[in-house]
Amino acid sequence: MTAGLDTPDRRGRTGLDQHGLDLTGNPRVRIREVELLSSDWYVLRKTTFDYRHSDGHWSREQRETYDRGDGATILLHNTDRRTVLLTRQFRLPAYVNEHPDGMLLETAAGLLDGDSPEEAIRREAAEETGHTVGTVEHVFDVYMSPGSVTERLHFFAAPYDTADTSASAGGIAAEGEDITSVELPFTEALDRIRNGTIADAKTIMLLQWAALDGPFAR
Repeated sequence: MTAGLDTPDRRGRTGLDQHGLDLTGNPRVRIREVELLSSDWYVLRKTTFDYRHSDGHWSREQRETYDRGDGATILLHNTDRRTVLLTRQFRLPAYVNEHPDGMLLETAAGLLDGDSPEEAIRREAAEETGHTVGTVEHVFDVYMSPGSVTERLHFFAAPYDTADTSASAGGIAAEGEDITSVELPFTEALDRIRNGTIADAKTIMLLQWAALDGPFAR
């Protein structure tokens, strides 16, 4: 009996080796086998498939996919003050890959955890920044690392009011989160992309959208 296959894993999941076996959308791809490598919290699988190349020949391929669920992120902006509200938190993967201290400036974000993208980002904005978000604007949906990670991230933007905040920000302590809010002038946020002190992809994408097509577009 294997947790995540025929018995529930720690998140109550079974049949995790069946994911993708029924895919038929691409006639050039034939899924042959899915092997569960890990389901400690997120899910790591190895999939074997046949792929028909552009010249017509078939090859047998294997890829590992990391499934952490889909997520959402939001750029909170104040056009009157010409500021944006970001978060700062420790990111171990960045720290072990040469980031000086692992403390990243980011837009508020989190996993959907069964909610709709809009519901999830309202929840995450409140938890991480203490702000209750009003009307949100859907910007785009992006596969952030499609070579190995299944996650699709839903991008949003919304105005914020400095008067509309609560003291309950900082993330979920029980989940090890220790998040601080950082308000920056929009021009400084763009400068931080240039000098490398903002190095998070989703944050860069939303800031550039805000400059080109969003609330700070000329």
